[in-house]
Formats: sequence, structure tokens, C-alpha cells
Amino acid sequence: MRPSQLLAGLLAMTSVTAAMPDAFANFHGLGDVRSIFARQDDKSALSSEQQSSDQPTRTSAPESTKASATNSDSGKNDDASTTGKASASGSQKPSGSKTTSKPKSYDNRLPAGGISLVTPNALAGSQFYKVGDFVTFAWNYTSLSQTPSAIDILATCTANQATYTIAVNQSASETQVVWDTKNTPDGQKPFLTEKYTLLIYDAESSVSAAPRAGYLAVFNSFQFGMYTPKPYVPFSEYTCANCESGALSQFEKMTLKAILLTTGTTVGSLVYFTYTFGLW
Repeated sequence: MRPSQLLAGLLAMTSVTAAMPDAFANFHGLGDVRSIFARQDDKSALSSEQQSSDQPTRTSAPESTKASATNSDSGKNDDASTTGKASASGSQKPSGSKTTSKPKSYDNRLPAGGISLVTPNALAGSQFYKVGDFVTFAWNYTSLSQTPSAIDILATCTANQATYTIAVNQSASETQVVWDTKNTPDGQKPFLTEKYTLLIYDAESSVSAAPRAGYLAVFNSFQFGMYTPKPYVPFSEYTCANCESGALSQFEKMTLKAILLTTGTTVGSLVYFTYTFGLW
């Protein structure tokens, strides 16, 4: 072996022997760290044991308080329900309570009630009344199982979409009404020379109500005419708006021309055929 190699080996041995105490010192340090972690584990175990030992004492008190609270609440609720029932039974059932009766229903096979006019008579034909006169209507009830307490009587005109009041809330026992066409309410539309429809129906119902068995149905089958009178004019002063002195109107002239043309064609055809066949 060369001297240089021996020298290098000695240097390596001296460095290893110098580093050995530091390594053992590190081993001692690791032991201290382990002892520290062991102490902390012991402390955590002690604290968990203390918590487990303290837990029953902590929860026992709230459970008892909760139980007492629920008992007291249930007692309060029972008291409140009993008092509520008592107050409700006393307030909801007063001794002087008002009861509303439902309208009586009849067999659907029964017809609805109606009205038969007496004045004017059904055989009297069309009726025309002069505006300003008194108009009388009279009637009888038919097929009534439930007589109404009051009726409304109106007249309607489709030409001006107007409704004229004859009587309102008239007792149903009165089967006649007199209409004063001269004294009309304020704000009512003026009368037209037109046809009108008489309406009679239950005051507690409406004009558009559907008929029900036994009850009065809406009467709207009678129509009458009304006209407004013109002031008197002497015959000497009267002039006809559609009349001309001896002259024919355009329509009359056209009609006369058509008659003459048809007559001339017929006579000419007759003469031609009789001459052709040698009848003359």
C-alpha cells in the first residue's frame, strides 16, 4: 500500500471518530422529543376523561329543565285549550242568533210560474197607445207554487236601448197597474214611435234570471206600440210631403214604362203569329 493511501485512510478514520459524538447527541435529542409528545398525549387523554366524566353532569340539568318546561308548556296549552273551548262555546253559540232560511225548492217536473194578461185581452190584437195617455195593464198568475212578495214592472224599447219604469216593488197581490205616460221621471229618455216590450218579474230576482219550478218566471211576451201625437193642422193648410200636383213620381214612371213595353211586345207577337199561320 502506498503512503498516500495510508494517509487518506487515517484522515477518514479521524473524521468518522469526530462525527460519532454528534450523532449520539442527536439520538439523545430524539428521545427528548418523544418524551414531549408522550406528555402531550397524556394530557389529551386526561382532558378527554375529564370531559367524559363532566358530560353527564352537564346534560342532566338541561334535560330536567326541558322536561319541566315541556310539562309546564303542556299544562299551559291544556289550560289555554280549555279556556279557548269554553270561550268559543260561549261566543260562537249566542242565545239570540239569527238564522237565514234557504229558498224552498220544488219538484223540477213542475212548470215555472207565469202571467196571463187580462187587460189588454190576448184576442184584442195589436195595441197602440198614445204618449201622454194612461195605459192600464192587468193580469193573473198561473202555475205559482211560491207567490213573490213584490214585483217590478218595466217597459223596454230596443230602438233606443231604453228602459221605462212603470212600477217598482209593487205588492204581488195587486194584479193591475196604471201607467201615466205623461208624467215620466227626470232623466228618462223620450218616447219614440216604436214597439215596446212589457216586463214583469219578481222584485227579488232579475230580468235575466232563469225560470225555476214553482217560482214566477220573467214575463216578456207582450209587445205594444206607442206613438207621439202631432199638433192639429187645418185641412186647408195641410201639405202632403210625398204628394205632387198631378205629376208622377220617378218610380211610377218606370212602372208605367214597363207595363207599356210588356203590353206592346205581347200584342206584336200575337199579330205576327196569326198572320204567319194565315188566320187573317
